[in-house]
Amino acid sequence: MKLETPLVILNFKTYIEATGKNAVRIAEICRDLGRETGISIIAVPQLPDIRAVADTGVPVFSQHISGFDPGSHTGHALAESVRDAGAIGTLINHSEHRLTLADIDAAIAAARRTSLTTIVCSNNVATTRAAAALPVSSADPDVITGSVKAVSEIDPGVRVLCGAGISKGEDMQSALQLGTVGVLLASGIIRASDPKAALKDLISGIK
Repeated sequence: MKLETPLVILNFKTYIEATGKNAVRIAEICRDLGRETGISIIAVPQLPDIRAVADTGVPVFSQHISGFDPGSHTGHALAESVRDAGAIGTLINHSEHRLTLADIDAAIAAARRTSLTTIVCSNNVATTRAAAALPVSSADPDVITGSVKAVSEIDPGVRVLCGAGISKGEDMQSALQLGTVGVLLASGIIRASDPKAALKDLISGIK
């Protein structure tokens, strides 16, 4: 599946509002708004919900994969399992699931092995440089421009996303103006009284 920029990536985290049947409901909102607007909206559910969410037709990323080959690795998220459940990509090194650089490298290798697209999260320019040739999500708006510059100097083909401070359309517009190609969202949409209206307002900032 080809994903066009700008990207809107909605992380379901472990919110009860986006678990089980609720995950499917949120996914259907993402799917419908994506079709209405032509904007690539990606759902990032919990591992057990990947298949049900993928069955709605929305593009799905996993919240994490482990950098292991198939084998004796109890409790880990195997890339092959994530892919076969219907995910087309994965987050790596989210701020709530930090990894060492060695583990990031291993997870990227697992993603490449299984043709999963990767979004590698970073909270500062130094870590962004260390992750060099990988897609980066910045957790601090103050380092967005620095991250864009650092990444473009290493590999102009890598695209940068913003993962903090995005809750309404004007935030989305600002993130794009700073040089990113999309955003990661979570509670501002998932926990909104009307998730569809909240997501619709946010993507209104995309011109």
